[in-house]
Amino acid sequence: MSFCDDMLLCNFPKCRSKLTGFAWATTCSHVFCDQHGSGEFSRSPAICPACSSALSGKLDIVRTELSPSEEYKAMVLAGLRPDVVLDISARALAFWSYQVHQEHMYQEYSLSRAEAQLKQMEKMLTQQNQSRELELTGMRGEIASLKKVMEEYKRKYSEVSEKLMERNRQYQKLQAVYDSLRLRNMVVDVGERDSLLQPAHHNFITACHPTVPRQASPHKSPLFSSTGNDGESRFFSCVEADGAKNFFPFSSPARERGRSFVKKH
Repeated sequence: MSFCDDMLLCNFPKCRSKLTGFAWATTCSHVFCDQHGSGEFSRSPAICPACSSALSGKLDIVRTELSPSEEYKAMVLAGLRPDVVLDISARALAFWSYQVHQEHMYQEYSLSRAEAQLKQMEKMLTQQNQSRELELTGMRGEIASLKKVMEEYKRKYSEVSEKLMERNRQYQKLQAVYDSLRLRNMVVDVGERDSLLQPAHHNFITACHPTVPRQASPHKSPLFSSTGNDGESRFFSCVEADGAKNFFPFSSPARERGRSFVKKH
């Protein structure tokens, strides 16, 4: 607010609005708007809201018009001596300069408070930034350590995967070997069963055909070499020639033992 400004501000702490129309001026060089002045100075004794000074005199509080008419201006100082007019003017200018000075001090106070708050906020911001930087540094270290752990786990996973693939290959090889041995054992078992059955068949055929040489191999025998219906007819023809009675005693040793037991008794 400069000295040439034509508007004052209300000195009420919570108001500070521009004065227009009517204002309340006090002998302690404070001025208030019409709303707060009429409300504060209606009580008795009156106390200045700005400096808490007691205003008990009749002219300690004056309600004045800020934009007086030309008639008022022409008559308010009429008839007064020049020294009185100058004294009144000097006091009015002193009131005005005091208001300007108070406003200047208030603005400086507000500025100092704002600067103090700004410094405090900057300090808090700096502390927060430092703490965030420390947290960020710690998090970066944790991320780096976690990356190392992840790389280690990846390496172990790749090793375990390779071992598992190798075990699977070995298992497949062992499975193939097992299958081949199993098939070989099955073939051997079938061959052994055939070799066990061949002597019995040879004896039976020799009994049916005495003319067949005994040293002939069962596999090379004309009886077993023939296949199909002809071979079957040859085999069963010998059975039919001797009769069913000769077949069952010869092929069932248990029955022979039973008969010998009956003869002894």
